[in-house]
Amino acid sequence: MKIARFDYQNQLAYGILDEETNELVKLFGDPLYTGFETTDERIPLDEARLLAPVIPRSKVVAFGRNYAAHAAEMGNEVPGEPLMFLKPNTSIVGPGHPIILPKQSEEVHYEAELAVVIGQVARNVPAHDAEQVIFGYTVGNDVTARDLQRKDGQWSRAKGFDSFCPLGPYIETEFDPTEGAIGSQVNGETRQVGNLNQMERSIGTLIEYASSIFTLLPGDVLLTGTPEGVGQIVEGDEVTCAIEGIGALMNPVTAA
Repeated sequence: MKIARFDYQNQLAYGILDEETNELVKLFGDPLYTGFETTDERIPLDEARLLAPVIPRSKVVAFGRNYAAHAAEMGNEVPGEPLMFLKPNTSIVGPGHPIILPKQSEEVHYEAELAVVIGQVARNVPAHDAEQVIFGYTVGNDVTARDLQRKDGQWSRAKGFDSFCPLGPYIETEFDPTEGAIGSQVNGETRQVGNLNQMERSIGTLIEYASSIFTLLPGDVLLTGTPEGVGQIVEGDEVTCAIEGIGALMNPVTAA
């Protein structure tokens, strides 16, 4: 099922998307903590404003160079072990929210990624048990100030600006992350075309690696890498990241 977090009549709510009627069936609370009990209220999708489907209380855990072709286009090889970094939860925005280009950077890139939402406390999780701690999947855009990434030698600033982690439009709880189209467009022009089966390391391997270092909490998000075709966005652009079976995440680009 597809889970949305949305604003309706100035009230924050969660709902299940009824794809036949294009309505949101309102839930009693946050499904991460209260389950999937529904109310009798239905909201037309076009009357609700979709928000980022999850805001981690803790962290966004991201992995770089997990697609060989992307690593190559950036002049790198796939690392010998997962290349992990963190993005602050303040970087998260939802569908339609602007990506704000910071004054400190002159080269900001889009990166379409599969995002994994953790559903329970997870520590030292073996790869073969990773599915047990996953709540669902959504679309992510690991926006990156590429010039600052090169300059700094570490990625916190380049990846961490406010609005640099769009997520949405839904969390899909029933999804096969081993295969499916992933890509991006800028102003309707296709930029990235890839498949989830091109990942060098599986979701289970990434969860095992991360959870061996720090505890993953409910609502934490893992970004799993991007296929080749990344590039610059500028003020006035609209960037859309999409994954087959989940949906499309569109964000306009504005200057700070």
